Amino acid sequence: MTGSAVSGPGGLAGLGRRPSSPLSSLRRIATRPPPDPDVETCEMCAEVIGGNHPHVVDIASRQLMCTCRGCMLLFTAESAHLRYRAVPDRYLSFPDFDLTPAGWDALDIPVGLAFFFSSSVLGRVVAFYPGPAGVAESELGLGAWSEVAAANPELDVLTDDVEALLVRGPDDDHQAECFLVPIDACYELAGRLRQVWRGFDGGQDARAEIAGFFARVSARSRPRRREAAG
Repeated sequence: MTGSAVSGPGGLAGLGRRPSSPLSSLRRIATRPPPDPDVETCEMCAEVIGGNHPHVVDIASRQLMCTCRGCMLLFTAESAHLRYRAVPDRYLSFPDFDLTPAGWDALDIPVGLAFFFSSSVLGRVVAFYPGPAGVAESELGLGAWSEVAAANPELDVLTDDVEALLVRGPDDDHQAECFLVPIDACYELAGRLRQVWRGFDGGQDARAEIAGFFARVSARSRPRRREAAG
């Protein structure tokens, strides 16, 4: 995703100015004026942004924040111990992904789709799945997920908090599929499904939405083969 602004009060500094620090940007959050409710703005510096904009994650609350590109770039250092982290724009497919129906059932996901991410706060993998109310957290058994991860070593490229493994379980129509996607893509899918979800399994409209979403993700993903992880 790309932001609509690269400079401004909380974005990249102009020529001849020093770049803003994460601390100074956070201070501006507390002192900024209330935004115009009719205009979409950066949640850090109040810069006007377009519909296609980057996000950062509050890793403690797991909340996404809409930002301009300048503010997003303040939180891209993976090694920095920051409350906020920028969501990257990386998409990977895993053509060798192996998950049997029994393996999927062991994960105890009540619908045919889930996303898994590694929480740096909890120190473990967390699973969510979509439904009529948005997303729900699964009581994921670490043993079951450890077996999936061990059988698919190519998955070990996930960045904590900001990327997720989007997994569709196997059924009569397709084999299991897995993609690495930005965490905001998962919430985008959940929001779309919430609007069309019917009954327990989502219904025909939800299945069509899922199929279209996976097709778009597949088209923009770079494949990562299992031998590359060895």
